[in-house]
Amino acid sequence: MPPRKNFPLRISPELYAALERWAADDLRSVNAQIEYLLTRAVKEAGRLKEKNKEEGE
Repeated sequence: MPPRKNFPLRISPELYAALERWAADDLRSVNAQIEYLLTRAVKEAGRLKEKNKEEGE
């Protein structure tokens, strides 16, 4: 897997608290929850190709 890109993210304390609760419910870290939600949103918007499609499978 290629290295991950690090970047600062500024969000409201209320949003962070909601993400923290949601992540705990899903047994994820807040970082993993944010990445999961962003990945899902980008795929649903058709902005991210899935690996199988790129490989022609």
